[in-house]
Amino acid sequence: MITNHTERLNFASTKNIPAYPDFLDIQVKSFKDFFQLETKSDERGNEGLYKTFMENFPITDTRNQFVLEFLDYFVDPPRYSIEECIDRGLTYSVPLKARLKLYCTDPEHEDFETIVQDVYLGTIPYMTPSGTFVINGAERVVVSQLHRSPGVFFGQSFHANGTKLYSARIIPFKGSWIEFATDINSVMYAYIDRKKKLPVTTLFRAIGFERDKDILEIFDLAEEVKVSKTGLKKYIGRRLAARVLNVWHEDFVDEDTGEVVTIPRTEIILDRDIVLDKDNVEEIIEADVKTILLHKEDSNLADYTIIHNTLQKDPTNSEKEAVEYIYRQLRNALPPDEETARGIIDKLFFSDQRYNLGDVGRYRMNKKLGLDTPIDKQVLTKEDIITIVKYLIELINSKAEIDDIDHLSNRRVRTVGEQLSAQFGVGLARMARTIRERMNVRDNEVFTPIDLINAKTLSSVINSFFGTNQLSQFMDQTNPLAEITHKRRLSALGPGGLSRERAGFEVRDVHYTHYGRLCPIETPEGPNIGLISSLAVYAKVNSMGFIETPYRKVENGVLQINEAPVYLSAEEEEEKLIAQATINVAKDGTIEGERVVAKQDADFPVVEPKELNYADVAPNQIASISASLIPFLEHDDANRALMGSNMMRQAVPLLRPESPIVGTGLEKQVATDSRVLINAEGEGEVVYVDAQKITIKYDRTDDERLVSFDADEKTYNLIKFRKTNQSTSINLKPIVRTGDRVTKGQVLCEGYATQNGELALGRNLQVAFMPWKGYNFEDAIVISERVVRDDIFTSIHIDDYTLEVRDTKLGSEELTNDIPNVSEEATKDLDENGMIRIGAEVKPGDILIGKITPKGESDPTPEEKLLRAIFGDKAGDVKDASLKASPSLRGVVLDKKLFARAVKDKRKRSKDKEDIALLDTQFEVKFNELKDRLVDKLFQLVNGKTSQGVMNDLGEEVLPKGKKYTLKMLHAVEDFTHLTKGQWTTDEYTNELITDLVHNYKIKLNDLQGVLRREKFMITVGDELPSGILKLAKVYIAKKRKLRVGDKMAGRHGNKGIVAKIVRDEDMPFLEDGTPVDIVLNPLGVPSRMNIGQIYETVLGWAGKKLGRKYATPIFDGASLEEINALTDEAGVPRFGHTYLYDGGTGERFDQKATVGVIYMLKLGHMVDDKMHARSIGPYSLITQQPLGGKALFGGQRFGEMEVWALEAYGASSTLREILTVKSDDVIGRAKTYEAIVKGEPMPEPGLPESFNVLMHELKGLGLDIRLEE
Repeated sequence: MITNHTERLNFASTKNIPAYPDFLDIQVKSFKDFFQLETKSDERGNEGLYKTFMENFPITDTRNQFVLEFLDYFVDPPRYSIEECIDRGLTYSVPLKARLKLYCTDPEHEDFETIVQDVYLGTIPYMTPSGTFVINGAERVVVSQLHRSPGVFFGQSFHANGTKLYSARIIPFKGSWIEFATDINSVMYAYIDRKKKLPVTTLFRAIGFERDKDILEIFDLAEEVKVSKTGLKKYIGRRLAARVLNVWHEDFVDEDTGEVVTIPRTEIILDRDIVLDKDNVEEIIEADVKTILLHKEDSNLADYTIIHNTLQKDPTNSEKEAVEYIYRQLRNALPPDEETARGIIDKLFFSDQRYNLGDVGRYRMNKKLGLDTPIDKQVLTKEDIITIVKYLIELINSKAEIDDIDHLSNRRVRTVGEQLSAQFGVGLARMARTIRERMNVRDNEVFTPIDLINAKTLSSVINSFFGTNQLSQFMDQTNPLAEITHKRRLSALGPGGLSRERAGFEVRDVHYTHYGRLCPIETPEGPNIGLISSLAVYAKVNSMGFIETPYRKVENGVLQINEAPVYLSAEEEEEKLIAQATINVAKDGTIEGERVVAKQDADFPVVEPKELNYADVAPNQIASISASLIPFLEHDDANRALMGSNMMRQAVPLLRPESPIVGTGLEKQVATDSRVLINAEGEGEVVYVDAQKITIKYDRTDDERLVSFDADEKTYNLIKFRKTNQSTSINLKPIVRTGDRVTKGQVLCEGYATQNGELALGRNLQVAFMPWKGYNFEDAIVISERVVRDDIFTSIHIDDYTLEVRDTKLGSEELTNDIPNVSEEATKDLDENGMIRIGAEVKPGDILIGKITPKGESDPTPEEKLLRAIFGDKAGDVKDASLKASPSLRGVVLDKKLFARAVKDKRKRSKDKEDIALLDTQFEVKFNELKDRLVDKLFQLVNGKTSQGVMNDLGEEVLPKGKKYTLKMLHAVEDFTHLTKGQWTTDEYTNELITDLVHNYKIKLNDLQGVLRREKFMITVGDELPSGILKLAKVYIAKKRKLRVGDKMAGRHGNKGIVAKIVRDEDMPFLEDGTPVDIVLNPLGVPSRMNIGQIYETVLGWAGKKLGRKYATPIFDGASLEEINALTDEAGVPRFGHTYLYDGGTGERFDQKATVGVIYMLKLGHMVDDKMHARSIGPYSLITQQPLGGKALFGGQRFGEMEVWALEAYGASSTLREILTVKSDDVIGRAKTYEAIVKGEPMPEPGLPESFNVLMHELKGLGLDIRLEE
């Protein structure tokens, strides 16, 4: 009997660990929220696609006569299933349609009627249930981006002379950046879009603080004094805070118009900071000034010197001058008039068309500056600018802190949905532009929304995003773990993010806010280290895009066990005291112990339990999925754990996978959430099982049966040998039997690196840590022949080979098995379409798909003419263009597929019309049957009841209120899908059932319409293929790869190595009971690398194998040495796995004990069969005539500069000469050499290498006359 899941003995001491969130939520939920298809149109939230539409509509023409308004959007079902798209190289997408309303506001066009139309906007790639997109037949993933959050950031930098410079930068969601910064002279400047700088006071004047007085009042720096002769005397000796200006108006006559124009003039009488004396007082009184501004005596002048310094530098004195100055700085030109000059600042920062902080930006700004501006006010306000400058001044005076840019409250995640919204924004904005242009052109003639819209605009933007964007990546599909980690990846790269070159050490480093949010272990080695991270197991992304992690509340030293965990963002967690998950807790939640170790930001204070605010929910909270799958991770060095996490993603799915004896308890969840396996949808019974399909009869209530249009039985087709992106294979087999009862969520099948519903990336092997004849020197691995013989590490790899049939200028190509000048032996396995038969064994050079191409007619020789006259042979005008097996390809043909477009001729067209008419009648019957079923089910629900007034979505009453329901009345309803408003009956429960029933009817109807559309398409167009291609032939070849010398293997602790020798069983070291070990690893690989986790795993694994049990040892909360010892004692194996081994060759005992046990090993995707390569004759580079490089191009080995030195050192001149001439680019010499070898003659003298000629030509190109002298 096959058991349906593995019971694991769990060593965790932590109780009340919450369930993990769905691991694919970050992708699936984000996409769902973007489309909001399951939400009724009037209940849609202002986010995602709906928000993008609302931002771009309504669209009006320039004269505001016509308005195009957006009402709603919806999608039709996809034309092809996901599998069909992968096979045909198509994109899995849905047609997007929008309901638009066009009306006229101009009374002159009163004959123009309002039009409401559903307009097709293009096809949009749609996410599969497993969180991927199928683009041109390949599964892709859109990776979430970690970027700088909009808002305000305060930072500091150092001038070359050591002065600290401070800056404040406002980063909006869209719009111009503005930065406030100080310089070494203690003057504050504003930089707009990193362009020209202007004094901050100039900006103040431009936004309405016109006079010095207004600016000084902001900071409360001056007192105003009335001017009078006696009054001023007592202020002698005080300093002026603002200039004393004499303002007068000059009139002059404009010569062109004859008008009198008044111009204000200003004259500076006294400058700022002058100390008043008697003479100055006289000047002030003469100038007829009403008031003057003096420095406050008690004010904190020192703090605000920067404002005074800035005022000194300020070239302007009024709002007009300020806006003109700013205009000049930004545009490098004079403003045409004052209005335009004023408009520039308004447009840049105060207009919601051009500037938007977004919800997040406004929220962060309010938080940072302590403002309470409403969240929907998403442009800058004067208050924002003033508060930022004030904060910056506090910063200069060391009264505030600068921001930590790597703190996760300053970085947010852009998930798929948000990235798509941005792309739709771009597409719709382009579309709006063309719509406006078309509206302007069409004046009086009648036009409809369809005439205005070009569907290609949106599609092209979206398709280029999926095809070329850095964050849309070809999915890593080696095994289920690789898939799931790729979908949970967060990248700091990509558009609007960092670049590898600019990213410094700080950005890449682990930050204390990563705790429970980003994994500190899993990140790539190499140039991307720290820029690409993985989401921690419990982490979620909130609506603002910040990463949150759960904690349990602690109140007065009592852990709130029964309450749901609280999710906190990095900002909310600031200053909080948080205990570890492994603290001792009594049954009622009281934390035991006098003092506990807690975490507070980057510190680890020891505190009393009553001081705690929160506690972690689980010990593995800080790690990602991959890191959480490494048992005894707590005993491994972080660098090796990083390698272990990364290598588990490269493990190839084996023919016979086996889940690890020592796991961490996460294996089941990963397998389930990867969406690879089939899970039961509810309680039920298995009624049929074979290798291809499983049928389950689900238990349903009468009501569920009434509202559903599906049968009780549901059949699941199992995936058999499907090729993945990395050419590994997915092959599922059932693990339930006929008659079994299943429960909701139960796994029904296994395969593709899963066993019994658990992740199974490798196999458990009996291991000995000891040297073996030097064969396991430096990480090499010695393995037993039994491993190869029993197919323990055998994997199946599938390659697909495609051949396109195109129309050429000389005629169309053809698939056939009749290929000119090819023997019958070579074509014996081809069918009439030239495709190789399924099951045929393929070796290098075999024809996989036979194709002939017309070749340009050359004049036939007399002999050819004679032959053609006798045999009527057409072979002359076609050439062989078949697809042949590449040099390293050996395997078996698994499957073949042929797709073809429909042929267009008159006979076919008239036949098509008949077929389509027949289809329409057949489907008409099906539609009517479906509607009749709906009416019958509806009548069962409403029989004897009275209508409460049922309306369609336009508000028209279809089933009048107060009328009793009859069958005739229900049959009379034309379209049930639009009955969305009003009440069917007075009973709430019945109304819910009816809503569900109509909803299910809609789904069924949509499916039927989709099938009809597809069948019509198949008749008229045939298979949809990329343009220019008539036929597409595909052959799938399976390769069975056994473990070979040169294959790379690894454990889960970063302990990787290459198989160096495969030894016969009898020669392997054996235990005292005669059992030979399967694998011998070098013990010197352990101490220096500090990954002791593998030793713990080995010992516990041996006990597990002997006892027939499997274990879960969660990270940071795993089995202790005492527990392991107890189990080894119970199993009767030596403690710590220390035992004597015997030499298989001599039977003698080895001197010392070695560690023996069972370790879990993986076979990685770096296989020797893919890398082994040799060349004798092959292609040459065009210009240098040297052999090409690389296996893919069938190239040679590069003999570089240093290799030349090696031969020179040995004086091997003839060998060297040969290598650099006849074996490389001496064109004549290599031909002669070949001839000499074939004829057995002595080798000729080498000639001139072609690269020498290239050098000569380059020198001649420089105008040098160079001749070779004999």
